[in-house]
Amino acid sequence: MTAAGGARLVGRMRCGPEVSKFSSRNHSRATGQLKLKYDAVIVGGGHNGLVAAAYLQKSGVNTVVLERRHVIGGAAVTEEIIPGFKFSRASYLLSLLRPQIYKDLELKKHGLKVYFRDPHSFTPILEQGVGGKPPRSLLLGCDMAENQRNIAKFSQKDAKAFPEYEDFMNRLVFAIDPLLDAAPLDAAAMTQGSLRQRLHAFSALRPLLKAGLILGSQSSQAYEVLTAPISKILNHWFESEPLKGTLATDAVIGAMNCPDTPGSGYVLLHHVMGELEGKKGSWGYVEGGMGGVSQAIANAAAAHGAEIFTDKPVDHVLVNSDGKVEGVMLEDGTEVKSKLVLSNASPHHTFLKLTPQKWLPEDFTKRISKFDTKSPVTKINVAVDKLPNFLAAPNTSDGRPLPHHQTSIHLNAEDMHCLTIAFEDAQKGIPSSRPMIELCIPSVLDPTLAPRGCHVISLFTQYTPYNLAGGKVWDDHERNAYADRVFDCIEQYAPGFKASVIGRDILTPPDLERIFGLTGGNIFHGSMSLDQLYFGRPAPGYSNYRTPVQGLYLCGSGTHPGGGVMGASGRNASVVALKYLKHL
Repeated sequence: MTAAGGARLVGRMRCGPEVSKFSSRNHSRATGQLKLKYDAVIVGGGHNGLVAAAYLQKSGVNTVVLERRHVIGGAAVTEEIIPGFKFSRASYLLSLLRPQIYKDLELKKHGLKVYFRDPHSFTPILEQGVGGKPPRSLLLGCDMAENQRNIAKFSQKDAKAFPEYEDFMNRLVFAIDPLLDAAPLDAAAMTQGSLRQRLHAFSALRPLLKAGLILGSQSSQAYEVLTAPISKILNHWFESEPLKGTLATDAVIGAMNCPDTPGSGYVLLHHVMGELEGKKGSWGYVEGGMGGVSQAIANAAAAHGAEIFTDKPVDHVLVNSDGKVEGVMLEDGTEVKSKLVLSNASPHHTFLKLTPQKWLPEDFTKRISKFDTKSPVTKINVAVDKLPNFLAAPNTSDGRPLPHHQTSIHLNAEDMHCLTIAFEDAQKGIPSSRPMIELCIPSVLDPTLAPRGCHVISLFTQYTPYNLAGGKVWDDHERNAYADRVFDCIEQYAPGFKASVIGRDILTPPDLERIFGLTGGNIFHGSMSLDQLYFGRPAPGYSNYRTPVQGLYLCGSGTHPGGGVMGASGRNASVVALKYLKHL
């Protein structure tokens, strides 16, 4: 049987009682008819679009969300691809969601429940155990003393340095954190705008100055983290490869780079700046899958009166003769008029497909077309009838989950060189021979995701190029050949894994693009390289969510502060759009 995205479902149901009827829809669509006029239209029901809708509607702006798929959430979605198994089909972990959004939209009240993970990271090592003991592994969590004991198995020096490293990284995060919740500095407005625009632009300097004051004498070290290869940073702090390899995965995840790539340090920083319910650095699984985040935000928006429709693909943005937005045209020919349009779609899709080209400056269009969206990611969702049994941490006889089963399990990542070799394969147009694998089993903490005795497994793998060498394409043969390679790797760490597989859903970069609208398959809507951050995201002069078309705003991950389930882009864009609406 073949599912959307070329996924191959294999085997038969082998666990638990009778499973529920197939269903992958979220029931958050508006109950009434789509009206033909609103104050604001949100193109795309991803989490950022839903956040923008909630804030606009809360401010009294009559808002509608138009989602092209049958289910809201964009990449933060839950789908029951295999009957009885609920998958976080693209995004799979929560931490980066901004605390202010969590509070303002009362997301707990609207149904968001998170299972915290502790420990949070497990790296088994491929080696022969000594004296009949199992191979070594590195387990990291919230207990610093326990972390040091585990790191000391590989290096006493690193165990001693680890708390200082954590303090340094946390200081960096504390400095950068305020920059996430406001539009970037508008350099053009500082020199060319009206007096009011100049004053407002200068006010954006405050978070930058505050960041500098927080860092103080460590500013030069912070600059190095942002610009240097993460291999240089980690080699400065540590000597043991399992620790460096584990930490380096957060510097390359979702990015077509390797630990030796300059600027990879920021991607690491981006992944350590999260928190959940006031717990800094915490990551967790959302009950019911990542669609639960989107559903809670949608519930908040709807509670204020926003309307949300699925199966409503937008064909193009309507622009009047004065170059101002006047709504959108749906693919079925329906015109929906509005004063504001906020696009949750990627910059490529928004400006190269949805916006009439005559209203976009040629240089702007050229820059958007060059916006780097290369992606290394193939996501594989797997249904299994038992937990993986790792050689480095064998299961107990009763088969119950152990602490490491709740973590992000890093495979083929026990040293940084493994990651570099995997990256070099993809640079040649070849899927990695030993892919980097982040394996998560959310059903260990959330029993709602799978039938009793069974589990859902998320495999976030890289590196897989969008375009394959030798004229090959990502057809079913190539998808399954790559998935088989991934499964063979897991089998080395956890013998018996392949025999436990009931079904799988394989999403290569072209599949992620086609299904979720992620240009290039990039989970961040575009590379998080230094030239594509802050006032370079998505293009210089247009980093403040505004576009060349009056009344058209970008509110997705292709804007500052970038990707991840943060909601910051949606909230920040709504604030800027509200100011425009008030001055109409």
